[in-house]
Amino acid sequence: MSDSGPDLRSYVSAEDARARGRAARQRVPFDAADRVVESPNRPTVLEFVEASNEGRIDRLIPLRIGRMTASPFTFFRGAAGLMAADLAAGPDSGLPAQICGDAHAANFGLYGTQRGEIVMDINDFDETVLGPWEWDLRRLAASLVLAGRESGAAEDDCVRAARDAARFYRQTAGELAEMPFMQSWTALPDESILGSAKADDLIDDFKKAAKKARKNTSAKVVAKWTEHLDDHETGIRKHRFVSDPPILTPVDAPVTDAVIDGLERYASTIRESRRALLARFAVSDVAFRIVGTGSVGLHSYVALLHGNDGESLVLQVKQARPSALAPFLPPVAPRHEGERIVAGARSVQSETDILLGWTTVDLDEPLPFVVRQFRNLKGSIDPAGLSADDLDDYGRLAGALLARAHSRSLDPRTLAGYLEADDDAFEEAVAAYAVRYADRTEADHAELVAAVAAGKIAAEPS
Repeated sequence: MSDSGPDLRSYVSAEDARARGRAARQRVPFDAADRVVESPNRPTVLEFVEASNEGRIDRLIPLRIGRMTASPFTFFRGAAGLMAADLAAGPDSGLPAQICGDAHAANFGLYGTQRGEIVMDINDFDETVLGPWEWDLRRLAASLVLAGRESGAAEDDCVRAARDAARFYRQTAGELAEMPFMQSWTALPDESILGSAKADDLIDDFKKAAKKARKNTSAKVVAKWTEHLDDHETGIRKHRFVSDPPILTPVDAPVTDAVIDGLERYASTIRESRRALLARFAVSDVAFRIVGTGSVGLHSYVALLHGNDGESLVLQVKQARPSALAPFLPPVAPRHEGERIVAGARSVQSETDILLGWTTVDLDEPLPFVVRQFRNLKGSIDPAGLSADDLDDYGRLAGALLARAHSRSLDPRTLAGYLEADDDAFEEAVAAYAVRYADRTEADHAELVAAVAAGKIAAEPS
């Protein structure tokens, strides 16, 4: 085998690949998914929160806590590391995949391809690692229960959504295992996934989100968040961001220069033809922008670039930290945390942003960053705002997408070998675990809310 590539002299047959999965199931049967949800060594909620706040910008930590206290589902979205601590205490199949690491239901979204098509896929890779595929599925299932409870769905409907996510994960893995490799590699990215996942009730939601996504562009950001500047010397039409604290705030000249330097270095991490594209733009302005829940308190910037005849491009330059899952998996030291995130996205997504790359920005110290288009025809379907029937459809859709994502790094024939069964034992076990973990999350959320009320930790509304 070549040191720099795959072994193309040997072939693994479908039967051998499936046999590997069956052997893993003998070691770790389906009911291992239905297990105790807490690690005996899990930190307290305050210990976890304080540890996860290390290295963040101090003034923004209360805002992060405020967002996490909003509901059990929002707490869950900011607590991937806490769940990883619990998951690591139990068994897994021993079949690793490139996992999202934070595959909760709100991390599936719509975005545009370079041809302007709208696809739906996993869209957050801050925590991506090579790890147990079950961790992603369990996190997805638990999040569906929490999202359903937040929307007021009956408990049976929440359980059904979690169960169907696991069922369509299993079924999709089986279908991908039967496809030609070239076909399975790009399967399911567009609206056709709704039919494959029997998610017809989501068609209206998808079309509404897609319509909104098509308007979600750099031009819209410019119209909404910037003001026009006339450069009389050059005749170039430029814009600058308008401050909207605390979400969007100006930065001083040294930070602007550091970000631009970082963007110039970032160019080497995208494909050669795209470097020529990037070189046709110039930076007009840089601002600090708060994003997400788990990312609040990290360095995150938007860079406004001007192009041809009033054209604008907005790039997000977001700090990359080590994956919250890393302490619970075999040690791997990535060369660059931004590169880890980009490599994970490229491995998992059917199509990635053509300007996705990474860099280092020298602020008070050199820090790793990910760079991508800030608005790339992006849209979303809020799982916590869905009706019970639509939540079930969303569960099937997300389960199918997750199986496709995992099958790009884990042979779907092996995954199908592990999951093949004539009954519903697998999905029942996943759903039972999801309910218990949702209960655990509600207790964790209540503990954080009580700590804020007692003055043990500060929180600010977003």
